[in-house]
Amino acid sequence: MRHLEKHRTEHIGWLRAAVLGANDGLISTSSLVVGVAASGATRAAVLIAGVAGLVAGAMSMAAGEYVSVSSQADTERADLERERRELATDEPAERAELTGIYVKRGLTPALAAQVAEQLMAKDALAAHARDELGLSEVTTARPLQAALASAGTFAVGALLPVVVAALAAPAWASRLVTASALVLLAVLGAVAARIGGAPLLRGSLRVAFWGALAMAASALVGRLFGTTVG
Repeated sequence: MRHLEKHRTEHIGWLRAAVLGANDGLISTSSLVVGVAASGATRAAVLIAGVAGLVAGAMSMAAGEYVSVSSQADTERADLERERRELATDEPAERAELTGIYVKRGLTPALAAQVAEQLMAKDALAAHARDELGLSEVTTARPLQAALASAGTFAVGALLPVVVAALAAPAWASRLVTASALVLLAVLGAVAARIGGAPLLRGSLRVAFWGALAMAASALVGRLFGTTVG
């Protein structure tokens, strides 16, 4: 019978960017909306600030993720190219290096040499990429995937405070945005923890705490420096 397994590392390429985008979109836009609302600004001003934060944040997240993950991909390609050259110019030394890696992992020298020889016979570059550099198909950098996941989830997360601010009475906008954002942050934290295999409660509390701190700081700034519009 075929044994099928699903490992959580399969999600690592997009999960980090998606969770970061959703949390950042919800926290930053909610904080922005709460801060502007706490200053006594009109509903129109609050909505303009929220929408501007959504658009600017999504574009910023996409650009940031693409640039950072592209740098990681460039580094991975450079390392692979160096390994390819070393394999072409000094294969015995590379086989000895791979053998040493397997010995350190617990194999006997004879078995380690046999494993290294067989793996290199099949795909020498893949063997060195995986066991020497720690690179694999699952964890390889994908800049476009990370950028799209981050920007899309940021926009989804940022949409909630904008919608709440648009529907709520101005006097209640700050409180309702804060309450709804905290609930959703707790849910997002639990979902991320569930996908990643971590405790649900700890994941929820961790995300909600930092969201509450950010919104409280923004509300304080709004009250201290805002001007009530009559």
